[in-house]
Amino acid sequence: MTAFRAWYTPEGFSLTGEEMASGEVKVREAGGRRGAGGPAFRYAALPPPRLMELFELLRREGESALTSFSVRRVVDVVDRVAGRFLDPADELRVRALDTMGGFAGFSAPMSEVVLDGMARSWMREGLWDLLRSEFPDPEVLDGFRPGPAGDETRALGFPLAFHLGAGTVPGVATTSMIRSLLVKSAVILKPGLGDIPLPVLFAHGLEEEDPGLARCVAVLYWPVDESDRTETVLRETDVAVVYGNDETVEWVQRRIPPQTPLRAYRHRMGFGLVGREALEGPSAAVASARSAALSVALFDQRGCVSPHAFLVETGGGVSPEEWTVLLGDALREVEATLPSGDLSLEDGVAVQQVRGDAELAEGLGEGTVHHGGEGAPWTVLYVPGGVMEPSCLNRTVRVLPLKGLGEALQILEGWSPYLQTVGVSGLGDRLPELADGLARLGVSRITKLVGMPWPRPWWHHDGTGPLRDLVRWTDWEGGGSTRSGAVGE
Repeated sequence: MTAFRAWYTPEGFSLTGEEMASGEVKVREAGGRRGAGGPAFRYAALPPPRLMELFELLRREGESALTSFSVRRVVDVVDRVAGRFLDPADELRVRALDTMGGFAGFSAPMSEVVLDGMARSWMREGLWDLLRSEFPDPEVLDGFRPGPAGDETRALGFPLAFHLGAGTVPGVATTSMIRSLLVKSAVILKPGLGDIPLPVLFAHGLEEEDPGLARCVAVLYWPVDESDRTETVLRETDVAVVYGNDETVEWVQRRIPPQTPLRAYRHRMGFGLVGREALEGPSAAVASARSAALSVALFDQRGCVSPHAFLVETGGGVSPEEWTVLLGDALREVEATLPSGDLSLEDGVAVQQVRGDAELAEGLGEGTVHHGGEGAPWTVLYVPGGVMEPSCLNRTVRVLPLKGLGEALQILEGWSPYLQTVGVSGLGDRLPELADGLARLGVSRITKLVGMPWPRPWWHHDGTGPLRDLVRWTDWEGGGSTRSGAVGE
């Protein structure tokens, strides 16, 4: 199979035959989760002078073309490309499904579910919902619009935005790139190893649908150990959007110029709250367990929205320990229709370590463990008196019993900086009061268990406005009266 070309550069910038032959295009395998034998790909190891040429081209195209595009045009183009990823007969979808699973380590059924979910979020309706939630009048992105007290205001994207992807879930980097295009910033995107194909293919789709918009986009992968290239980009960009763990964000913070804004999406984790109303009888308990299992299984638990633990209230017809068994049964069912992906050696060892520790505790009467054996990595731990902690992922979750919902806030408090999405079930009219406490802890999203994997397009990602973080505002005091002919003082 031909090595995947892990870059997209706009018209007017292409690698020369000499560069292709001189070692500036390198071939490697996407090891990562799959280990040796992952898909082969080529990446462009551009030296600083060539990167500078690319920056100049992107800035020039952004200033001369992208700023003159209407936001409606951008939405319509993105929608057309997204539609192609949903069309079974379209080559973009075929290529995406052929490649993304190998890079991400997803099974074929998982790749299809993830692609469908991501592409739907890029469609016109969702994009307009996002724009209107951030800008009541989205035309502020096209020019000055009426503001308070007769003033006018407008929002402008930064000339050149750098997006550094994490690569844990395919499609996240593409979503990030789309956000910059919506505010009309030219983009250079470095995807993570597990998320190379989708942004590259999306950029090719842009070129086919609207070459003018595609000239404002570049996608380049390079390995983490070639960090000098990252430093070059950080010095030249106007805003940096970074996805990654705390170490990655801190590394960027030490190298980015003080005048350059940094929008960081750090490591986060989700969790579930299951109240006694969802455990009143066997059918309700099974339904909540199945919803919980699906939220764990999607993305193989690697999304920032994925639950790491479930806090389950006592006092229902089904106990938390009994619900743990139901959750294990549900994960076994999901494994049959949405199989886990391949584990790296490191991940496999981590899962076995968790299981071994849990089996030892079970022997001492301190909880129970249920898992898929050698055939599947899913693992469910019942931990009475346990504490909230991050999972080793790969469908590994803890179930902690609660005497009451107030106890949940105490358990979660220590992890406040990392909490993001909470899935809830069976809380009834107690949820409004609890929601206020969760908000104070820093939770940025409360939803149903089954809705955890798929945030609304307009969600406040990590508690901030994902588009407002990417613009600068200009207020024109008295602008309205000046336009109408009044003379300013």
